[in-house]
Amino acid sequence: MPRRTSRNPLAGLLFLALLAVMGVACSGPDRSALPDCPDSARTCPASGSPASPGPAAATAGGPTTASPAASGTPTAKPTATAAPQTPSGAPAAQAACASFSACGFPDASTTGPRIALTPHKTGYMAVRENGLVIRGWDITGALDIYANDVTVIDSKITSDSWWGINLRPGFSGLRVLHSTITAVPGKGPDNGGVDYAVSNMGGSSIEVGWCDVSVFGDALSMGQGNLHDNYVHDIVPFVNLGGEWQHTNAVISGGGNTGELIIRHNTLLNPTGLKEGASGSIGLFADTGVVRNVTVDDNWIAGGAYALYGGSTGATGIKVTDNVFSTEYHPAAGGYGVVAHWNHSGAGNVWRGNRMSDGRPIQPEPAQ
Repeated sequence: MPRRTSRNPLAGLLFLALLAVMGVACSGPDRSALPDCPDSARTCPASGSPASPGPAAATAGGPTTASPAASGTPTAKPTATAAPQTPSGAPAAQAACASFSACGFPDASTTGPRIALTPHKTGYMAVRENGLVIRGWDITGALDIYANDVTVIDSKITSDSWWGINLRPGFSGLRVLHSTITAVPGKGPDNGGVDYAVSNMGGSSIEVGWCDVSVFGDALSMGQGNLHDNYVHDIVPFVNLGGEWQHTNAVISGGGNTGELIIRHNTLLNPTGLKEGASGSIGLFADTGVVRNVTVDDNWIAGGAYALYGGSTGATGIKVTDNVFSTEYHPAAGGYGVVAHWNHSGAGNVWRGNRMSDGRPIQPEPAQ
């Protein structure tokens, strides 16, 4: 079975440590006075500006207070339902699904900022203020979070670092909502590449919702979190500092988590070529420990060597339900197949209601 390309983490870790030492603390940055726009709302009040930046960008004013907590509730499931049963008891084929947009999955129109943005050329920025809300910023740079309960909402980040947003160990409560996280291809620090759009190095769950994510090799990287209603697309492959094709995943988890990872109602596209480091659209790998307690529900999943890596023989509590695996890049969703390393016998593992975008029901092969 083909294996994903592994990275040598030493160079990256040394560089990250250097960045942390050199980082400048965030001492109460200015915050724009922006129209009230509830965190969980799909659209802003009529007084708000369009999502894309324009000449009507908000001007600086008094401090912005934290908005009410986002509900984190995924949108309704418009098309992905459990497969009906044939008289023999086997799942029956379902209706074909033309595209993720046509079938109600997230796209550019339902993700990203909902208000006009103000440019902030921050470069690398270490955030150290608990409860800080960054809203309405068009950031050129990257955020390194050394604080609790930080919210990034209705903003755009064009990264020039290893990540777009990174939560450091020992901190919690990060929320990234209604934002665009991207980079300039060929301008990142990893031999021109960029590694993580949102990285959770902390020991608790974070929330990433309604975000438009592109370019990064491993876009959403975490062992625990609530990832919902996001549009991950246009991943850009690159040869890393170690001289190897960097493995690419729309969502990646290295295992060893103690909490829960929820991946619900996202569009996850990995168009990377098989000879250019393609790994998975969702990669659940036992790199740093056992994979456990992961819910993969109601997503549109396409691309990778395998569309889904299921955690291997020790994985438990992995629930894969009502997902659509798309044929847009490969006839079997991934170049080599739909799923690899699925543990049929793992306690609490569930595979139910998953189908191809052309309507074919899917049953995984046992882990090898």
